Amino acid sequence: MKILILFTVLTILNTIIQTIKSIATIRCGKTLASLINALAYGLYTYVIIFTSAEGMSIHIKALITALANLVGVYVVKLVEEKTRKDKLWEVRATINRADFEAVKQFIDLKIVPANYIDIDKYFIVNFYCATQKESAMVKELLDKYHAKYFVSESKTL
Repeated sequence: MKILILFTVLTILNTIIQTIKSIATIRCGKTLASLINALAYGLYTYVIIFTSAEGMSIHIKALITALANLVGVYVVKLVEEKTRKDKLWEVRATINRADFEAVKQFIDLKIVPANYIDIDKYFIVNFYCATQKESAMVKELLDKYHAKYFVSESKTL
């Protein structure tokens, strides 16, 4: 029973740390990513030893590993989403002249900062979305009018 509990705890920790490692490798600097990778692979060595140890069936080990991954990855991704800071996104759209009046009504509500340029057949509209909610509203609006658009994220200099 002691081995079962220890294996379960190590597997859950390993899943959480391996998921954080994957995120850190992409998003963090080289020092932090290196430290997290070292921790992850160090712990993984113990998990491998317990995986090959006698005392539990391979089916129980596989079930524990699957459940640990199901829960561990979900929890880490949930925390990541909740702690993600909103960034300023610029959405640049090309609107057909025939659809512009409806889009202009949205712009005039001043819910999302925007400006526009009349280029004869089209209007070019720039939206500046500071929150995920604003981004979702603009996307819904532009999709409704089949606008062509691209999005760029603000970067820190």
